[in-house]
Amino acid sequence: MKPVERKIYLASKSPRRRELLRQIGVDFELLLLRSDGPRGADVTEEVLPDEPADVYVRRVANEKADVAFDLSRRRHLRPRPVLTADTTVAVDGVILGKPAGKDEAQAMLQRLSGRTHDVLTTVAVRTHDFADSFTQVSQVRFAQLKPADIAAYCATTEPYDKAGGYGIQGLAAMFIEHIEGSHSGIMGLPLFETADLLRRAGLRLP
Repeated sequence: MKPVERKIYLASKSPRRRELLRQIGVDFELLLLRSDGPRGADVTEEVLPDEPADVYVRRVANEKADVAFDLSRRRHLRPRPVLTADTTVAVDGVILGKPAGKDEAQAMLQRLSGRTHDVLTTVAVRTHDFADSFTQVSQVRFAQLKPADIAAYCATTEPYDKAGGYGIQGLAAMFIEHIEGSHSGIMGLPLFETADLLRRAGLRLP
């Protein structure tokens, strides 16, 4: 497999993933999938009945990769690796997605308070002759949160576009007693493993 240029298509709306890719010198062009509208989402992020968190996050990331790569071909875009990712939070085997509103966000944080939970991120890459993915799992322990702390945090904009209702890179960092795993993975893109995957796909990294 011949090395390709140092640029990829990123099929993700997450500003955190963009920042993390820039951190390791990966240039990218956005290739966004449809998440709503009259024709519906390109990939559904609904959890299937009794679906374990690791199966769920792997399925969604790989479906996004397949759809995004097919989109790049149908648009006759310049051949480049396509990268997608999905992150979810799980506690007691229950998947915590993005909260729909303040009540749900507060309930999630109350559930995480004083406990350890899993943060799972799957990253998938596709090219014309390469298809692979990995799932990275980290453990995060929250301190015991006071109701006032939860209410104050949920009064900000932070919880509402993040799985589990919090972001480690923001104000919620003061809630976290301990992590085991990948800090960047908890943010949504584990950099060590992502760099290795992109190299195997033929990307030249700095």
